[in-house]
Amino acid sequence: MSAKIMPVTALSNQTCPANTPPDTQNDPRWQAVVDCNAAADGQFVYAVKTTGIYCAPSCPSRQPNPKNVIFFSDAEAAEQAGFRPCKRCRQGLISLAQHHTQQVERACRLIEQSECVITLNDLAAAVGISPYHFHRLFKAQTGVTPKEYALALRIRRMRETLRENMPVTEAIYRSGYGSDGRFYENTAVALGMTPKAFRSGGRGIEVWFAVGKCSLGSILVAESARGICAILLGDEPERLVQQLQDSFHHAVLQGADPDFEQRMATIIGFVDAPQKGLGLPLDIRGTAFQQRVWQALREIPLGTTASYSQIAQKIGAPKSVRAVAGACAANLLAVAIPCHRVVKNDGQIAGYRWGVERKRALLAQEEKTENK
Repeated sequence: MSAKIMPVTALSNQTCPANTPPDTQNDPRWQAVVDCNAAADGQFVYAVKTTGIYCAPSCPSRQPNPKNVIFFSDAEAAEQAGFRPCKRCRQGLISLAQHHTQQVERACRLIEQSECVITLNDLAAAVGISPYHFHRLFKAQTGVTPKEYALALRIRRMRETLRENMPVTEAIYRSGYGSDGRFYENTAVALGMTPKAFRSGGRGIEVWFAVGKCSLGSILVAESARGICAILLGDEPERLVQQLQDSFHHAVLQGADPDFEQRMATIIGFVDAPQKGLGLPLDIRGTAFQQRVWQALREIPLGTTASYSQIAQKIGAPKSVRAVAGACAANLLAVAIPCHRVVKNDGQIAGYRWGVERKRALLAQEEKTENK
């Protein structure tokens, strides 16, 4: 068991002279060094006589021989004693995690300030680490790759410039696309519609919808030319229609035709019995990060659950638990993208866009189906 880290006030006067062999292994600070305990950063630094270097407790460097270790209250005291700062743990002044955050923040600023695409190698060189390590670090910190981050930024710029009534070609180049051909390859992902339609606020885009009843209350189903774009649950049909209007505020909303009524019946049957599968195309609109989260949700087996942390781990962004929860809350396709299968780390049911009771009912229904 790790020894308790003593407060800095209790440690500040315990510096050992270089000519006095310290009883290091009996010092509670030594266990923090052994554990690379980031919680101890800022309380003290340790120096190694054989290398002449001092480090933060969380430094990932190879563990030194305790006989060669000297403790100091802070970096200034270590430097006054003639020791040099460790480059790996940022001179013992900030934790390695803080340094990584600063590196990723710097890379994000470089991407945002550049008028052209910056290569992975150039970004990595700018922050001082290898491309392989930088790629993994960036994804762990932000939840997306540098390429996905840059693409999302270009899409945001494109949306902003189109709203300014700028000519489409000029907007494409101002947004950082090297050619209009590259932009038009990803128009559906970037805007969900043509640039002209987006600039007019989605006017002319048709969305068919219908409201009905299912075992969970009222249900609204909407479909664009690309597929089912909304499955909304609630108590009041009028409120569901308002939610649809808020999500597609400039689209032309059309009442359902006979063919759509049949698809509506298929979706209601799927909500009541998800084990049957849906088998209809989906129009899934979201950011690159949201798309990755939603794909992970669709891979959760029927009758089982996963925690927000597990989903964050699955998409390679373990520190993005809150962002995962946000992506679940942004889901417009109830049951088809099963955000109801995501629970808290302790297994408790909470946080569902269409009400916790509906979430419980869906999970209970799926568990019952799987146990038959």
